Amino acid sequence: MRKLALGMWAAGLLWLGGAGAATPGAAENVLQGGINPGFHDKPAWFKDSFLELAEDVAEARAGGRRVLLYFYQDGCPYCKKLLEDNFGTEAGAAKTRRLYDVIALNIWGDREVTGMDGVTVTEKRFAEQLKVMYTPTLLFLDDSGVPLLRLNGYYAPDRFDIALDYGVRRERDGLSFRDYAASRSTGAVAPAMQADPLFLPPPHVLARHRVAAQRPLLVVFEQADCDPCTELHRDVLARPGSRELLQRFDAVQVDVRSGAALVTPDGSRMTAAQWAARLNIQYTPSLVFFDEQGREVFRSEAYLRAFHVQSVMDYVASGAYRRQPNLQRFIQERADHLREQGVVVDLMD
Repeated sequence: MRKLALGMWAAGLLWLGGAGAATPGAAENVLQGGINPGFHDKPAWFKDSFLELAEDVAEARAGGRRVLLYFYQDGCPYCKKLLEDNFGTEAGAAKTRRLYDVIALNIWGDREVTGMDGVTVTEKRFAEQLKVMYTPTLLFLDDSGVPLLRLNGYYAPDRFDIALDYGVRRERDGLSFRDYAASRSTGAVAPAMQADPLFLPPPHVLARHRVAAQRPLLVVFEQADCDPCTELHRDVLARPGSRELLQRFDAVQVDVRSGAALVTPDGSRMTAAQWAARLNIQYTPSLVFFDEQGREVFRSEAYLRAFHVQSVMDYVASGAYRRQPNLQRFIQERADHLREQGVVVDLMD
């Protein structure tokens, strides 16, 4: 029964956005390219927890706060960015401390974590059970320890600020995170999204059985007024390595706010906005990958620089996701292979 309870809690977290199972491994850190091994200077105001989550939730509730679980790994450049650009500013730190008790968990760690059901496992096993694929991953819990929101990767300060508010307002507003974030927009009419010539033009009939698909499908969900979307196209996807990988996909752009009709990979007819809502696209750009049968097999839904965008594309295009369910281990293998060929791996280039 105790194992069943943990499984039910984990399933709730996966419903909030987990993707891809992780495999058990040794206790060593598997670095995202290996920058500055051992680096992880957490703010002094993070909670010094005994990792008894039920007690942590109760203590936070008594103080008028909630628990925010922060999954990291040593050498993770996006964790470093989160610590510096989000938690590291005076305003970001003050707001987070007022609303949350932040608890850091190492996805390769061996400290014992006792979940809300009383089951104790290592940090490493806990992360595996929750299928943590990206670092940082952030889980926002409510007053009872139930997950309200999951962020798989790094969000810039403006979007992260919205997530902080959502974690304490969801019950009050009754909205999904994507709808809540949209409600925080200026309300101005958005310009049309710019088409990228590297992608297949509309109208999009993506039903895989209709096109006798020989390649996986990459759908980039984006919108016009989106700086990370612009960076993705003008920089990341403009690089020769990215362009080469794109040739291994049927690739399309989809505007998350568009009323344009399309046919989804499973053959459904709907608007682009309706499809984005059905898939719970809560970040732009999100890269969602479908196999030749139209099944979603992987997605990236946070800020990534070129090395990691290319790694995610390679993960799917090569079929590695079928043999290696842990993205972080694949990234390490890929980085090592590139270094053996004399390539300098810069994770944030």
